[in-house]
Amino acid sequence: MLTDLLCILLVIFLLMGAAYFAACETAMTACSKAKIFSIAKDGNKKAKVILELQKEAGLVLSSILMCNTILNSLAVSFANALCVDAFGESAIFYCPIIISIFIVLFAEVLPKMLTLTNPENILLPSAYFIKYTYRVSRPLNNIIGFIARRIIRIIKPVSEYQDEYTASLEELRGAIDLHTGFDIEETEQEKEMMQNILDLGMVPVGNIMVHRKNVTMLCADEDINTIVEQVMSCPFTRIPLWSEHQDNIIGILHVKDIFKAVRKVGSIDEVNIMDIALKPWFIPENNDLLYQLQSFRTKREHFAIVVDEYGSFMGIITLEDVIEEIVGDITDEHDVVPFKGIREQDDGSYVIDGSVNIRDLNREIGSKFRGDIAATLAGLVINSVGIIPDVGQVFILFHYKFEILRRQRNQVTLLRVTSLHENGDDDDSEK
Repeated sequence: MLTDLLCILLVIFLLMGAAYFAACETAMTACSKAKIFSIAKDGNKKAKVILELQKEAGLVLSSILMCNTILNSLAVSFANALCVDAFGESAIFYCPIIISIFIVLFAEVLPKMLTLTNPENILLPSAYFIKYTYRVSRPLNNIIGFIARRIIRIIKPVSEYQDEYTASLEELRGAIDLHTGFDIEETEQEKEMMQNILDLGMVPVGNIMVHRKNVTMLCADEDINTIVEQVMSCPFTRIPLWSEHQDNIIGILHVKDIFKAVRKVGSIDEVNIMDIALKPWFIPENNDLLYQLQSFRTKREHFAIVVDEYGSFMGIITLEDVIEEIVGDITDEHDVVPFKGIREQDDGSYVIDGSVNIRDLNREIGSKFRGDIAATLAGLVINSVGIIPDVGQVFILFHYKFEILRRQRNQVTLLRVTSLHENGDDDDSEK
């Protein structure tokens, strides 16, 4: 009788231990890395231990699971002895059912459900215990881990795995998508801005620059009075200066410097425009926006000239352009509000200028056109079909219908874009 009582107590103790390890396993997988990191920054030593363990999360979880399995197996052995004493030979039928119910309910489901609501409450107090358990079981765990990795490599090549950076980035994007607030519209704006920040490192400068044909420039060879008149009629404060031909950018004129020069010399006629012009800053068109934003801050510049691999002038980019990629369009009382070139029609289609930027278009109509193919809508169509289309031609691309409405020389200037998502048309073809 005393032996049976000891066996019962031992089974209960083993199940409690297995339940604890099950809770630790759930806490390790369900805890917020960001929350643990925040707690560790406040000086919590246990949180710092957890952060170290998370660097080897796979091996730590393997140690916890191994301890959980051992305890469950021992519980089954002692429970089997009790069942044999109680039911005799028929214990072979009753024992698996009884012990399975106890293990699943009390050693697996219940502790895991309790832990999911607040995993940090289990994880932080258990930090040192998990650490020492991991160290003790590490030799055996390394052998098991080695065998498991070999099997995984046979089943799935290493090249198919995401790298740590990509996985973290996707986790962060998921967290942003899950973000909710009281105001739905404000929440969506917040999500869009946070997603835009993550995209900065993947967007080249060439995708958002102001193209050279749309850049306001001044000829430095003209007389100072003509230049000042042009400056006064221009809404911009920084204007590129060219000499001989427009590809030859020799300086950047800041409007404020003209007034300073006039005040200093006393007469506009005595001002030499090149004496007050700033040295142009040339950057390659394949710089990503995150790097360019950091460069603007480092150099304390707001204006850069974009050139291609041959050094030819391609366009300009400003600090404001990069910030607008995060927060959306920014206008002040002196800005001329730009025409977006996107007009929605009664039938649900859009009449769009060919020069409209792909990223602006995606934000405006909710499309997902690839910005790596071309920077503008016209470029997207031309690069996708491999020809310069004529007026009236229609193309089915990316689940949208593109109809060419207007063309000037070799430039597509106006298109009608219609979504085919509702029709389920998946084919890319020319009509």
